[in-house]
Amino acid sequence: MPSKFPEIQGGGSLILAWQIKGKEVLVIGGGEVAAGRIVNLLNADAKVTVVCPRDGLNEEVAYRVDRKQVKHVDRVFLPLDLEPEKNVAMILTAIDDPEASTRIWKYCKKLKVPANIADVPPECDFYFGSVHRDGPLQIMVSTNGNGPRMAAAIRRQIGEMLPEGTGDSIKKVGQLRRKLRKIAPGKSTRDISKRMGWMSDVCDQWTTENFNAMDEDDMNTLVQYYEGGKVPTFEEIRLGSRDDVVWEFDGSFGWM
Repeated sequence: MPSKFPEIQGGGSLILAWQIKGKEVLVIGGGEVAAGRIVNLLNADAKVTVVCPRDGLNEEVAYRVDRKQVKHVDRVFLPLDLEPEKNVAMILTAIDDPEASTRIWKYCKKLKVPANIADVPPECDFYFGSVHRDGPLQIMVSTNGNGPRMAAAIRRQIGEMLPEGTGDSIKKVGQLRRKLRKIAPGKSTRDISKRMGWMSDVCDQWTTENFNAMDEDDMNTLVQYYEGGKVPTFEEIRLGSRDDVVWEFDGSFGWM
């Protein structure tokens, strides 16, 4: 008999959105791999320090250093870079020295600092996936270290399948949620469940195009339906509240 519960599929990773904003991250190395890691970290608003001799920085990493987007320590890694007072939240190595990378990884394990050793899956506490980004939308594809290039191809396919304007529609949903919390600020479990349930219904019934077309007046009108538990259509919102929209019958309904 098939189980009514999900089957366990071991061997995966726990996919998380790590909130690294404002936290200290150490990147060891200054080549192409390091450059990619730095972009991801800066997009997440991390405070990045690059440890690498100046002559080891590639053009992109040198640009980040010169623009003061990252701090730079002009030498090889030393244990003092992970002293407790530095409050390093994670460390990433991207150097062409497997033995040095392993020594750094072991030191990180001793200090309980999460580490990613580039191209050495057994020495990684976490992996980087291939990410599709559209404003607030982020979709990560991970092959758990088996095929990074394939992950990139799958990520591109997913991005091409998404409706145009998906990121913008998500921004509108975020604005709508904030408005809803203002008019219904209750913090009890019942209040939270009701807000989440109503927002879920709105997202299920409205299309990406509806959210993209929604303006401030539409949002203000929509949240007024919350207490009654109704989710109106986008057309009902516009028809009921907008004087600038003219609804006329032009005989084009296709009646025979």
